[in-house]
Amino acid sequence: MLRLVSGYVFGILVTLLLGSVTVQAQDSRAQPREVRVVTRVLPPMVVEREKSLTGFSIELMEAIANRMKFIPSYTVAPDVRSLLEEVRSGRVELGIAAVSITAGREAEFDFSQPILNSGLQIMTLGQVSAGGNPLLDMLRLLVSWTSLAWLGIGALLILIPAHIVWFLERRHPEGIVPTQKYFPGIFFALYWAAGTLVTQAESAPKHALARLVAVLWMFTGVVFVALYTAQLTATLTVQQIAGGINSPEDLAGKRVAVTAGSTAAMAVRELKANAIEVRQIGEAYDALQNRTVDAIVFDAPVLMYYAANEGKGRVQLVGAPFRKEDYGIVFPRGSSLRSEVNIALLSMREDGSYQRIYDRWFAASR
Repeated sequence: MLRLVSGYVFGILVTLLLGSVTVQAQDSRAQPREVRVVTRVLPPMVVEREKSLTGFSIELMEAIANRMKFIPSYTVAPDVRSLLEEVRSGRVELGIAAVSITAGREAEFDFSQPILNSGLQIMTLGQVSAGGNPLLDMLRLLVSWTSLAWLGIGALLILIPAHIVWFLERRHPEGIVPTQKYFPGIFFALYWAAGTLVTQAESAPKHALARLVAVLWMFTGVVFVALYTAQLTATLTVQQIAGGINSPEDLAGKRVAVTAGSTAAMAVRELKANAIEVRQIGEAYDALQNRTVDAIVFDAPVLMYYAANEGKGRVQLVGAPFRKEDYGIVFPRGSSLRSEVNIALLSMREDGSYQRIYDRWFAASR
């Protein structure tokens, strides 16, 4: 009898124990594990809206997490250096944003399959912004050294015919100089000489010799205006050519904004440009608008998105993307997540879900 009771008690205990283990296993399966992810705000890759994150990289990460049954917990880094340091230190398990796959980084980290084909792009002020205020541009032109030099030459030239006409016309009863006195008679002659030089005088001299001087002076005026126009046009053309940026080779000697530690910074230095490093791309946009830099070099998708949205009408993209690069998800060396993430990425490309996410963020800016 005692053995029978003991058997029943043992069976109940075993059943309870197995049931507890089963419930724990079910709870474990019901609660996906958390994966620490580092990113950085960089539209359209990562966009911060009302203290929540979205964007191409975030949507892609959420889709991967859904397939792999884990919950991403995000940490936001200020720049790419900080992002890579988070991965390097092991404080996070992966990083996703605009992280270019390079030989140097491949030697230190593991990368996923490329998540986006990219390259570097040049951005300058748009035609409207580059032109600036028309009134200020006109004032700069009027006080330019070219204009001042020709104004001085014109003033000296006016003195000679003005004195000749004053001397010949001052005693003519119908002359253009109404008085024989030097003052104010010379002012009438100067007004006539200046008007004849640049346009056409209101009246012609009456003295025969003064009329000959007038004809010669009108011819001089035509030549003077033609030469001044040609000189001004040549000066403006040279300035435009010297200041224009149409390709990466034109960046040499220019002030170019780049983010610190980026592949763009290295490329700009190789092109002999003056790299102005900023921590975040927003600072580069401000520097371009304030004209403290001549151009920005950064990842093409990011600049394309800005030019199509916030910078529309104010900036322009120059030339085609250069220095082709691929973005990838970055892992610490030997990460077990890499192969699973790659499988999820490949399956997303095959079933079209990757393309749908891509189109939501890049179709409007292509």
